Amino acid sequence: MTLTILILGIAAGLYMAWNIGANDVANAMAASVGAKAITLRQAVFIAGILDFVGAAFIGSHVTSAIRKNIVDPSVLSDPHTVALGLLAALLAASFWVFFATWRQLPVSTTHSVVGAMIGFGLITGGVAVIQWTKVLLIALSWIISPFLASLIAFLMFRFIRNRILSRPDMFVKALRWSPFFVGLTFFIISLSLMMKTPLGSRLGIGLGTGVLVSFGIALVLGRIGRWTIEKTILKRGEEGVEQIFRRLQILTACYVALAHGANDVANAMGPLAGIYIIYVTHAVSPEVPVPFFLLAFGGLGIALGVMTWGYRVIETVGTKITHLTNTRGFCVDFATATCVLVASKLGMPVSTTHAAVGAVVGVGLAGGVDAVDFRVVGKICLYWVITLPVAALTCMFFYKLLEAVLA
Repeated sequence: MTLTILILGIAAGLYMAWNIGANDVANAMAASVGAKAITLRQAVFIAGILDFVGAAFIGSHVTSAIRKNIVDPSVLSDPHTVALGLLAALLAASFWVFFATWRQLPVSTTHSVVGAMIGFGLITGGVAVIQWTKVLLIALSWIISPFLASLIAFLMFRFIRNRILSRPDMFVKALRWSPFFVGLTFFIISLSLMMKTPLGSRLGIGLGTGVLVSFGIALVLGRIGRWTIEKTILKRGEEGVEQIFRRLQILTACYVALAHGANDVANAMGPLAGIYIIYVTHAVSPEVPVPFFLLAFGGLGIALGVMTWGYRVIETVGTKITHLTNTRGFCVDFATATCVLVASKLGMPVSTTHAAVGAVVGVGLAGGVDAVDFRVVGKICLYWVITLPVAALTCMFFYKLLEAVLA
């Protein structure tokens, strides 16, 4: 493999990381911005830092170069062919995510890479080398992710409305329930950090231990949270209730941004690491080590994407689907984190992007069907469905182009 492919791979990996940051920042920060818990400038600054930290320090040091093993590894024996395919996949996924961001629509960056790998497999080995069962599971996630997140957000907001917002003494009720909501938030965050990011496996923490540790953290911080709320929130009535949930919303949003960096840096750096290892060893390996400098490089690219173009998709998810308040925004962020955690532990393919949009729709539906702009939702769903075929076709084009130029 030539040095030219490695240099192009580095450029494509940085471009993909930039696009991931630009499109996926909405998963974490759109609800907070839409509910005016934080400003847009604060959102992109916070998310940029947390995405970088998650990617560089929590991100996986061993990842699959052939994303999700969509292509049968047994047919990928020629290092030059695999390097070209990984480069083409990075370019194809990047251009699709860039186009979706330009259109201000959220798409799954993971599914973009998967679609590109399908195209690579089709053009090099034909239909037989694609593991179609896994492709079907990904297609099912278009239904599973948004529906599950929508249901969680809907039920959570109905619970808050019935137990707190509809009561004449709503602030007193909010204080009474605050240890539960604070504890539940920290339970999901701590369990997710141990179960959903590479940090847990690195520390050797299993599900049982993770649940016990997270439950203990939830009990302690739930009580501390109530004491803090009583001391710091001076407003009463509805405004005071919204301030309580504003703090919880920002907390969950920060977690989603941190976890995003840890999990999705592999979408850009996995293929790049594959190209790098092929360049160094002249051999193909389905599981490749990702050096720290590549994780940091990817984290920097994601942070730059967040800070330069992240506002485009934030506007769509945070303001164009439904009206968000702090209580609604908390339900969105909580449902997104919970959905991703539960689905991943059950072995279901899940997209954080799809979960975030589904959660926004769920809290909107809690206010009635008319509260949701289904024209925007329909456009978003269309882009989800065409992600795989568009990324696949684009990858096939780039592969033939690269093959002609770099053969």
